[in-house]
Amino acid sequence: MASEGYDPDSHLPFAVTADVVLFTDDLAQVVLVERGNEPFKGALAIPGGFVEIDEDLADAAARELTEETALDVPPEQLRQLGAYGAPGRDPRMRVVSVVFWAVVTGNIEPRGGSDAAAALLLPVDAVLAEPGRLAFDHHRILVDTLAAARFAGGP
Repeated sequence: MASEGYDPDSHLPFAVTADVVLFTDDLAQVVLVERGNEPFKGALAIPGGFVEIDEDLADAAARELTEETALDVPPEQLRQLGAYGAPGRDPRMRVVSVVFWAVVTGNIEPRGGSDAAAALLLPVDAVLAEPGRLAFDHHRILVDTLAAARFAGGP
């Protein structure tokens, strides 16, 4: 509901996504998805997707992670890293991504679902060694998240 005197059409609309960088407990591996749809169909990406109009950001991140990888991480275990909103970062439209991260222990077996053609557990160093391998600005996001995880007490 708009406040009296406020015109919601006075600003251009944009979308918000919630993405999750999920590391193994030694920060050596990361869960990524192979995109099943354009843009960047077939490329690797951080799991995530569009936030629903009535959804909390962390809830959206947890939902998208489960839908795309079949891995359940409760929203309260996700740490918010920050937001990425450079114009043109998504060729579909103006999109701001709020990025979360978590570390999981034990063996995990991601499985692709929703709009992810596959879900993979890959070595972080190998992924970072190929900057063009990740869709969107996800290479930058992975670099930033790894630094934050290490600062927070990881290996």
